[in-house]
Amino acid sequence: MHRRLLSAAFIAVLAGSAAVSSIASAETVVRYGMSLADIPLTTGQPDRGAGAYQFTGYTLYDPLVAWEMDVSDRPGKLVPGLATGWTVDAANPKVWRFSLRQGVKFHDGSDFNADAVIWNLDKVLDDKSAQFDKRQSAQVRPRLPSVASWRKVDDATVEITTKDVDSFFPYQMLWFLVSSPAQFEKVGKDWDKFASQPSGTGPFKLTSFQPRQRAEMVKNDGYWNPKRIPKVDKLVLVPLPEALNRTNALLSGQVDIIEAPAPDTVPQIKSGGFKIVDNVTPHVWNYHLSVLPGSPWTDIRLRKAMNLAIDRAGLVELLGGLASPAKGQVDPSSPWFGKPSFDIKYDPEAAKALVREAGYSPEKPLKATFAIATGGTGQMQSLPMNEYIQQNLKEVGIDVSFKPVELEVLYTQWRKGAKDEMNASVSANNVAYVTSDPLYALVRFFHSGQVAPVGVNWGYYANPKVDALIDQAKKSFDVAEQDKLLAQAHTLIVDDAVLVWAVHDTNPHALSPKVKSFVQAQHWFQDLTTIGMQ
Repeated sequence: MHRRLLSAAFIAVLAGSAAVSSIASAETVVRYGMSLADIPLTTGQPDRGAGAYQFTGYTLYDPLVAWEMDVSDRPGKLVPGLATGWTVDAANPKVWRFSLRQGVKFHDGSDFNADAVIWNLDKVLDDKSAQFDKRQSAQVRPRLPSVASWRKVDDATVEITTKDVDSFFPYQMLWFLVSSPAQFEKVGKDWDKFASQPSGTGPFKLTSFQPRQRAEMVKNDGYWNPKRIPKVDKLVLVPLPEALNRTNALLSGQVDIIEAPAPDTVPQIKSGGFKIVDNVTPHVWNYHLSVLPGSPWTDIRLRKAMNLAIDRAGLVELLGGLASPAKGQVDPSSPWFGKPSFDIKYDPEAAKALVREAGYSPEKPLKATFAIATGGTGQMQSLPMNEYIQQNLKEVGIDVSFKPVELEVLYTQWRKGAKDEMNASVSANNVAYVTSDPLYALVRFFHSGQVAPVGVNWGYYANPKVDALIDQAKKSFDVAEQDKLLAQAHTLIVDDAVLVWAVHDTNPHALSPKVKSFVQAQHWFQDLTTIGMQ
């Protein structure tokens, strides 16, 4: 592809970013081109999906339990965040106690303590609380499905009780971020005002916010974790949802780092002295299928046919090699993969045979409509990928049309489940997501108890054997036993062809020669404090 000139409107949007470089030379600034169409919610619980946590989540705020994001040669692990440790009660394993870090201050100077944690749990889980925020609750409530109750033990300890014994519960706490009660009071108990004057405990402080244009953050010199003190003085986030615009912005020096560069510009990026970095990433791009009565996907032959119809090698080529073929929800190298008998591969003749058995053919195709995103972090190259797969499916007798919507709308449709009237005209939803932990890889998508509004078992899949294996794994605190049970569950899920699995992302980033450091973690989350500039 030939490099195209940036439009005048596009240059105008980025003009402020270009001006940043004229600030005093002592100040180091990194400008990040996001694939999102807007700045994610800044009040404490980001919207726009898991990927948004790296932008306005783990920059401005902290969780009690954190994810290790400063290593690239192995998967990260759970590490202390605002909680220095957590234990489960031996007498009642539903009860978890979190020991809180002392001496931490919010950006406004107020103290982080147990009262703040309880206030924040009320903020997103108790709709009768004065600080309850419907927008933040919608983002995080589905990520905290196990929480039954919570209480303050003392200033340095909080206790959370789960609905059932759940050994995976600490993974849920990765998503719960803590904002300042004092700042909420200061801005008049108004979350809209808080959005432009947020206060967390994170490594950056927000100084400027323009919806759909830019957000500027400065280093929090008083940050409590010396390992995550930002390497730059200022971070500028610029929404650039179009892959080509994003790439052009990097090549022209308007931004310093971008996610998901346009695949066909990779050779040009590399030849221009820029760098492409990617890594093993627990992330899957797929279609969630409705198996409600009346949906064509109640027929396992059609579900298997779609999985066999996709030319994944061609799809990886379309993506410039920045992906890997999927054989299930997780990669075969995962301890949770198991031994499925259904081998997901490209076999169009087998797919056609299954479609014919189900009563359809290329001459008499099955017609269906899928909800997809126009783009956004985690969706990779959404429209080109969907169009490629659309042609694959058409060749075997499945004629798919699309309802493209903005990513946050798609997330709303996803959370509401296939039964909701929002999804009345579609039989599949194309949301890609992280698969780094048991909850996110398997539990909330495939357990029958995780249908809306509890989790995101969007299609209402129910297999008693899968439920039993997941329930047993949640009750075990032995990692080897957990892995064994989850592998058995994943085997059944793949053999049921519950979803249509396409590829795993490698989370590619393109870096300007000015970027001297960036740790690309084996995760969908990336730590923007690791970015260093010359």
